[in-house]
Amino acid sequence: MNFNLPDFDSFTHDGLDLAYFDVGSGEPILLIHGFASTASVNWVHPGWLKTLGEAGYRVIALDNRGHGKSDKPHDPERYYPRLMAGDAAALLDHLGIENAHVMGYSMGARIAANLALADPEKVRGLIFGGLGIALCDGAGDWDPIAEALRAPSLDDVTHERGRMFRAFADQTRSDRIALAACIETSRELVSREDVGRIAAPTLIGVGTRDDLAGSAQTLAGLMQNARALDIPNRDHMLAVGDKVFKQAVLDFLQDVADTKN
Repeated sequence: MNFNLPDFDSFTHDGLDLAYFDVGSGEPILLIHGFASTASVNWVHPGWLKTLGEAGYRVIALDNRGHGKSDKPHDPERYYPRLMAGDAAALLDHLGIENAHVMGYSMGARIAANLALADPEKVRGLIFGGLGIALCDGAGDWDPIAEALRAPSLDDVTHERGRMFRAFADQTRSDRIALAACIETSRELVSREDVGRIAAPTLIGVGTRDDLAGSAQTLAGLMQNARALDIPNRDHMLAVGDKVFKQAVLDFLQDVADTKN
């Protein structure tokens, strides 16, 4: 089975054509990528499709609205996390999957949290990467990122974090106007009270050099059944493909399966 170059299909939800891949058989895991990324950039290139596929999982990942091969509305009102969580739920319905493990990175973790709150019966196990207590408290000023995305060129951007995301968007040849719209509303916070309602077993992995995610331990302490993982010496961009993170995810998924059995 080819875990390197998955074929993409599409389905329609909320008036948008959304792209996804669906590879392998076995227990399903739905992967939700981060802001300005894609299913391929977040999950295929760093080796997650290979790691999970070879471990016997059915690996499903979508390009979030505004990203990759999916439709890219320019209206910020289309990018609230609950709407993107609805896309993820609709994909599981489209594939006839009653429930799955759900793993999200950064913005994808925020979407996954919204999915777990709106459709808890669809979530077997939950994995957050690159997002700790910032899920509830936020992580600094993101407005310069929207400004950087709308700037005529990278040369016009002086804000350090803005330059990082603008360069990443240019690298992935993204629709910068759609991303600027997305960043305005996709940061909607989840209350600490709501986080405490999430009952699914949860793994929260954050790099020890990540200055965006906030504490994994603090978030885990608010949840019913969560564990925190420090990903050693990794920042927000580099933690996603880390081997420590991958092994922890495989161990967590096995623990969830053992508990259910």
